Amino acid sequence: MSRTTQVVSAATLVALGLALAGCSTTAEADSTAAPEASAAEALAPATITVYTSEPQEKIDAIVADFNVDQPDVTVEVFRAGTGDLTARIEAERTTGDVQADILLAADSATFETYKADDLLLAYSPADIESLNQDVVDPDGFYVGTRIIPTVIAYNTGMIDSPPTSWADLTDTDYAGLITMPNPDVSGAAAYNAAVWLDNADLGDEWLVDLAANQPVIADSNGPVSQAVAAGTQPVGVVVDYLVRELAAAGSPIEVAYPTEGVPYVSQPVGIFANTDEQAASEAFVDYLVSADGQALAVEQSYLPVRNDVGTPEGAPAMDDIAILTPDLDVINDTKAAAVARFNELFQ
Repeated sequence: MSRTTQVVSAATLVALGLALAGCSTTAEADSTAAPEASAAEALAPATITVYTSEPQEKIDAIVADFNVDQPDVTVEVFRAGTGDLTARIEAERTTGDVQADILLAADSATFETYKADDLLLAYSPADIESLNQDVVDPDGFYVGTRIIPTVIAYNTGMIDSPPTSWADLTDTDYAGLITMPNPDVSGAAAYNAAVWLDNADLGDEWLVDLAANQPVIADSNGPVSQAVAAGTQPVGVVVDYLVRELAAAGSPIEVAYPTEGVPYVSQPVGIFANTDEQAASEAFVDYLVSADGQALAVEQSYLPVRNDVGTPEGAPAMDDIAILTPDLDVINDTKAAAVARFNELFQ
């Protein structure tokens, strides 16, 4: 058992759902796993505020594990969907300063906007060379903390021949059977809309054909995965870690990684430039991408951003997944219009 599992158990956070989110999906670390890092230097008492879209039980576990090495740093959390977080940040900017020290949410395109607006503090976390460089901002203003692909999920008790491509979802056989998250709520869904529309093999024509099958639009990825597992809507477009969690808990649900490629978000973390607690904020960022922080990410069923902590049970290697890697500047410039087009077609 890792130190993270021991800490969370001691804090009784298992009762909040960590058993589902992490312990049931923990994989053995590979034989090349790095040695346990030495404890970070303890900081003086400080309080930092984190805005995040992480599920509550997961961010609770993250904070508990961070506090093993930084017991005097109090982490206050405001948890909401990405759409609500970005609206809150914009409202706070309008009336003064952002009231958080750290943002842990959304996608790289969102952070590119905040970087351009000078909202973020430049900081490269410790041991950055050990990370997947695809999730590292080359200018040093943010870094990804996990790999979260969007995939096709299906109910194994109701779907005999599952779809294996995005194109398959436009087949009339799936009319009325599909569910998807709302891009006004889910940052991943908003990002996906822009990526799909930017893709030459998909684009507006594919989105129109998909809309003709009348997918049910759920509030977020969680309800999508639950609907697929329950069979209410036996096919879903959803982030992959939720499928692994439900399958590990015994639900009749499996995942297909579409052959055209999958969009993914990296749940970046960045420090707001107006923070009054720079040292504590930097320590929290360091923790998230450290071997300890990434081991917890794996326990929570995420694909990690470093290769020395193993992967979740049942998860493919990143090399085995076709990844859609669009131009972030294009996605950033077109995301609002893509969400508007999605809403026009689906709602």
